[in-house]
Amino acid sequence: SAERSAAGCTIKLDKEPIEEYLRSNVVMLKWMIAEGYGDARTLKRRIAAMEEWLANPVLMEADKDAQYHKVYEIDLATIKEPILCCPNDPDDAKTLTEIGEQKIDEVFIGSCMTNIGHFRAAGELLKNFNGQLPTRLWIAPPTKMDESQLTAEGFYSVYGKVGARTEMPGCSLCMGNQARVADKTTVVSTSTRNFPNRLGQGANVYLASAELAAIAAILGKLPTKGEYMELYNSLAAKTEQTYSYLNFDQYEDYTKKAKDVEIGADIKAGAKEAYAAQYA
Repeated sequence: SAERSAAGCTIKLDKEPIEEYLRSNVVMLKWMIAEGYGDARTLKRRIAAMEEWLANPVLMEADKDAQYHKVYEIDLATIKEPILCCPNDPDDAKTLTEIGEQKIDEVFIGSCMTNIGHFRAAGELLKNFNGQLPTRLWIAPPTKMDESQLTAEGFYSVYGKVGARTEMPGCSLCMGNQARVADKTTVVSTSTRNFPNRLGQGANVYLASAELAAIAAILGKLPTKGEYMELYNSLAAKTEQTYSYLNFDQYEDYTKKAKDVEIGADIKAGAKEAYAAQYA
């Protein structure tokens, strides 16, 4: 629903993944304060709100008797191959087979919706490629924390070996007002938007997963279903390691600095009062 409607999609989650996410973010925000990030009081208020929820987790849920205008049921077991969004409309979704083979000029792996596991997966696929890629590959992790961890794990060496252009962490091509692809090129991007001229003037942009993007970068074209599955299955042995999150509460570099950050009693009291009022 990005740039369409904030109410376009909501997903019900269990408490456990939310608790995992918030515990990680508490440590990250405390680390940011220790590192001297601006407006520490605002960050501390956010931390206090998270810790208050963790102490008494409550999730918003639809009423049991809620009525809906229309119900769509999608059987994920029927999806047997990757789905891409075609140029230049994120609502124009088709399978690889429906699109067919298409020459690809440039590939972008980045955006805030591409997490560290996706960058690892792309790196694992690129490890098996020798020489320079037939495409121009852009790599831009969303945060400098992702960049640091990927560097420590050796993936930046992999990106460099195949000739990828690594961008400063942040929006990069996804924003469309920093670096740009060449005019009238055909591109595979892991971003969530492919509106006309956003990534480059006259560019035709397919939206896809990081795994498919890496494979397209290697082949210089959209793969067939068979080509995709053959390369993708090479990730199977490392799935758990590859797709683990960057949980800051599990990394000593972050927890060591975070433990010395104190949240004042007044900030904690304010968070408690706001939480009580919200769920009164």
